[in-house]
Amino acid sequence: MINPPASFRWIRRVVLALLAVFTLVPVGVMVSSSLKPLQDVQGPFRWIPSTLTVRPYFDIWKTVPLGKYFVNSIIVAGGATVLSVLIAILAAYAVSRYRFRGRRLFTVTVLSTQMFPGILFLLPLFLIFVNIGNSTGVALYGSRGGLILTYLTFSLPFSIWMLVGYFDSIPRDLDEAALVDGCGPVRALVQIIIPAAIPGIVAVAVYAFMTAWGEVLFASVMTNDETRTLAVGLQGYATLNDVYWNQVMAASLVVSVPVVAGFLLLQRYLVAGLTAGAVK
Repeated sequence: MINPPASFRWIRRVVLALLAVFTLVPVGVMVSSSLKPLQDVQGPFRWIPSTLTVRPYFDIWKTVPLGKYFVNSIIVAGGATVLSVLIAILAAYAVSRYRFRGRRLFTVTVLSTQMFPGILFLLPLFLIFVNIGNSTGVALYGSRGGLILTYLTFSLPFSIWMLVGYFDSIPRDLDEAALVDGCGPVRALVQIIIPAAIPGIVAVAVYAFMTAWGEVLFASVMTNDETRTLAVGLQGYATLNDVYWNQVMAASLVVSVPVVAGFLLLQRYLVAGLTAGAVK
């Protein structure tokens, strides 16, 4: 293996250092501000708080119903993730392993949905949910189930595309060996293909969860006071009279913990899945 020149190594170090500073400085500001009284946050910024306090981390649960928003976000993001993974596995397996009429059209259609901004789907989905509720009595608008279906509209196409690329990288000899041993298509998928595709499936799950966890546009329109998620609920720390900046920073750090922890735990699967999915 040829070692890169010294100039390249130094440039790489400088670039990585700049990226680290660009990433860590905002986090440092959030941590510092979350440990200050409100009057200190509203004054000139200081990295080291003159008065250190952890009270904002307790007040965030009282100022707004953060616990309820946390539960809503977990249910919505978890439901969207599970459905995205299950549907994407079945659809990607069919596209990858079978040749059928309309296969190419289906693939192109799935990819083409990623070309449009999400705001174009906001009004149509709103009208569809309201009309379904009026005609059938099934309350999709303002419900967590309706929000899960909404998130599927833009997480599922990418999930299918990524898993198709990953399934294509798995040798077909495994399928043939499973069929020779007496396995049917479904059993071969469950016992052979899915275990071999764990990195790709984890990458899809992380993508779907992160997309649903931090989404604001649809959640601000499709929810009410009972089904509001964290991304929208954080606005509750801004009142007509004041903005509780120390609590905003504390709450932002708290709600980031599940995503960051999950990403760190599944990082090796995520990198492998994205790499294999990109090679098609």
